[in-house]
Amino acid sequence: MPRTAHGPLTAITEAIDDDALARNIRFAPDTGHILLFDQRMLLMHGFSVAALRHELIERLGHDKTRELFTRLGYQQGVEDARCLRDAGGGDLQRTLALGPRLREIEGFVRNQAIDRMQFNADSGEFWGDYFWQASWEAEAHLKHFGISGAPACWMMTGYATGFTTALMGRPILWRELECAGMGHARCRVVGRPLEECDDAEDDLRFLQIEDFVSAPRRRPSVSASSVTAEAPPGTSPLPDLVGASAGFNAVAHLIKRVAPTDATVLFLGESGVGKERFSRTLHSIGPRAQAPFISVNCAAIPHELVEAELFGVEKGAYTGASAARPGRFERADGGTLFLDEISSLPMPAQGKLLRVLQEGEVERVGDTRVRPVDVRIVAAANRDLRAEVAAGRFREDLFFRLNVFPIEIPPLRERREDIALMVNVFLERYSQRFGKRIVGVTQRGAQALWAYDWPGNVRELENIIERAVILADDGGSLDVQHLFSGGERMAHHQFNLTPGGRLGNDAPPAAPASPSTTPATGGLDSHIACILDAARKFDDIEQMFLDHALARSGGNLSAAARLLGLRRGQFEYRTKKRAPTPG
Repeated sequence: MPRTAHGPLTAITEAIDDDALARNIRFAPDTGHILLFDQRMLLMHGFSVAALRHELIERLGHDKTRELFTRLGYQQGVEDARCLRDAGGGDLQRTLALGPRLREIEGFVRNQAIDRMQFNADSGEFWGDYFWQASWEAEAHLKHFGISGAPACWMMTGYATGFTTALMGRPILWRELECAGMGHARCRVVGRPLEECDDAEDDLRFLQIEDFVSAPRRRPSVSASSVTAEAPPGTSPLPDLVGASAGFNAVAHLIKRVAPTDATVLFLGESGVGKERFSRTLHSIGPRAQAPFISVNCAAIPHELVEAELFGVEKGAYTGASAARPGRFERADGGTLFLDEISSLPMPAQGKLLRVLQEGEVERVGDTRVRPVDVRIVAAANRDLRAEVAAGRFREDLFFRLNVFPIEIPPLRERREDIALMVNVFLERYSQRFGKRIVGVTQRGAQALWAYDWPGNVRELENIIERAVILADDGGSLDVQHLFSGGERMAHHQFNLTPGGRLGNDAPPAAPASPSTTPATGGLDSHIACILDAARKFDDIEQMFLDHALARSGGNLSAAARLLGLRRGQFEYRTKKRAPTPG
């Protein structure tokens, strides 16, 4: 194992506790559920999955099937890391110890440590070296294709990469150096941070669901000559898009489908999820890529100037109009016009925008001549436009004109598996910009990034990383005090955080409440007492919470699940298992 310059690595020596895993596996045949940490599982025939793998290789080819199975394994690894970390209270050593054993229980391989996983919680450094015996994938490949010329344990390497990346908060790449599918006695894999891996492009291709999606990159070292150097404009027409979550991949697939057309696209999602970045990507991979991309934030334009900004103005049209000026539509002629926060347009401007979309021509303010324009419209909204229509704040006819191809971008809190990949991109960007060498993110910092609720989404994540790089020491790592120094509030129940938002290891023990200072009514104790009085057993308490969350969210299952910190599937399962049996 290479020697680290940032202190000794902690070896994973904790004994494996099968009981801790067994307690979280539940079989409920009466409801058709198998649950692992409240995540629904499927007990499938291995031979049928092997047959599917074979058919995909024949239909899609070796490389595409490898990418697909590696990506599936990556997503499974991230999910298992989340479940184990939640169950273990954020203890990294314990979680890393249980991970390989859990994969054995799932039936994929038998792990044998050559050099057990080791890590440095302060620098984010990592090392692992394992033999894999009885690999299902290697056996399946040998059965269908015989000896392979390349490693065949795609899903397992993806799993190991996703599992350790999610826990360490930085891309950890596992490579299969030997494989039983290649004729070796057993498989062997080594895992290390991406920055220490040469020629990793082929290994990371599975994270590029489409050609326009960026794979994680090694962070180059910062030299004195590159302190202020940045890539020249136009070297890459595509913005950095990274992600491996199902939500991200779904958006990428939709963008690829609609990009070659001229259809109007409506991006929906919370503020900061990256609507403009996805819009620029849509433009860059479409037939208008060489034409202008003009962006306008409708909320940032004073209402009295909206028409002049969008459609242009003639000289003397109003006080201060000293020269004729083309509007955004004319400037975008032949290209794409991105209308951000379209719900902020005043009603008169909405009517005129509708006419332009219908007729394909604009009339400048103060002019009588119409000018034809050929523009692709891409709009974005962070509000529910149907609700805005119902409230009378948005024209229904304009909504239907824009809602040709809607794409919903999920918030960052619903695709947390993308956080480590985005952190890697932003860390590279701002390390170069500020001339610093940042080793990585500490374990506590990675846990805090995962636990945070991200009300500002990707934009907030980028801002937090930029601030943290400024605050961190050159040659150091990003820790909690660098990341969350801007007044962000974190839920105290997540990862041993105290009610004050501080990490439990840093917080002084809370003093017990004095009876004289605790209100007789309205305090926490009184609420608990009321719940216990109304419930006969713990299951009743759970049912009360489920019913209250469902009522508070107006019957919306997804919203009710979020109120309780559950996923929709978990909420549905808990609701259904308590439903009375018919008959």
